[in-house]
Amino acid sequence: MKIVVLAGGTSTERDVSLVTGKMVYQALLSKGHQVILLDAFLGYEADDWQEVFAKDKKWDEEISAIAEQDPDLDEIRKKRSTRGFFGPHVLDICQICDIVFMALHGANGEDGKVQATLDLFEVPYTGSNPLGAAVSMDKGISKQLFREHGIPTPAGITLKKSEAVDKAKLPPFPVVVKACNSGSSVGVYIVQSEAEFDKALADAYHFDDECVVEQYIKGREFSIGVLDGKALPVIEIAPKEGFYDYKNKYQAGSTVETCPAELSEEKTKEMQRYAEQAFEALHIDSYARMDAMMNENGDVYLLEANTLPGMTPTSLLPQEAAVIGLDFPDLCQKLIEVSLAKPRA
Repeated sequence: MKIVVLAGGTSTERDVSLVTGKMVYQALLSKGHQVILLDAFLGYEADDWQEVFAKDKKWDEEISAIAEQDPDLDEIRKKRSTRGFFGPHVLDICQICDIVFMALHGANGEDGKVQATLDLFEVPYTGSNPLGAAVSMDKGISKQLFREHGIPTPAGITLKKSEAVDKAKLPPFPVVVKACNSGSSVGVYIVQSEAEFDKALADAYHFDDECVVEQYIKGREFSIGVLDGKALPVIEIAPKEGFYDYKNKYQAGSTVETCPAELSEEKTKEMQRYAEQAFEALHIDSYARMDAMMNENGDVYLLEANTLPGMTPTSLLPQEAAVIGLDFPDLCQKLIEVSLAKPRA
């Protein structure tokens, strides 16, 4: 197959996306496909774009490891003089491939906009449909749908930058403040008191005009991948310091990950059931990953869904898939097969 691995973009998760793209690119090459790795924002500037699949080129050679801090997007935008999200010839190249492997993360990639564009051009792609991607990306909408479908989630409210805050409606401190449409724990703050709240909210509004403020759950953190509607083994995430923030997610050795998680069979099945219910409630198809917490009393709370989970050296979904016998190249191939089997608009 001729496959475009689409990565990069302009979200705070740009660096993560590029490393995901690099790993997927290498894996699909090992499966015998014709593959190119394309930065969605910077694109391909040469006029010979129709011949890209015939080029003898290492498309991943300039991609390095993920830095401890999220990228300077203003510097990235300076590399292009034209307006719009898609770089030169990106959509042209996507239209001559068999499928686009979506390696984008965060805004303008995981929020359904790129998926909707590809649907309009009748280009197949991996991952969820635009609706599932959009509602999952918005943490406020996700929490509303969780509640409506009886899926336990921390108590919380959604705040808008343009509106005054009624602090009487806030959950009891400590709370978690989250930018609604950010990812990789960028724009997430654990707030211990009202004195810290205003600064955390202002910082979160730097990433989005809407924020979720929710009850802080003290306990163990887990993630559950869902492949074609069926939950994978549960993985436990235990950062050595602090919480599972951007640094702890992507710097090797910062977090202890255990898969399968050391849980009772009953608790494992409970988490997997909630993950599958969330997959359906959020209108996701193909695959996703759900994040969850379990408090000290054993109560489980679903936090959010990721419709394009990371595929980096420290990512969770590949670890879960390995437990059921899918190595990384086989997992990438499986994601393509599952995605191609789904009807598109």
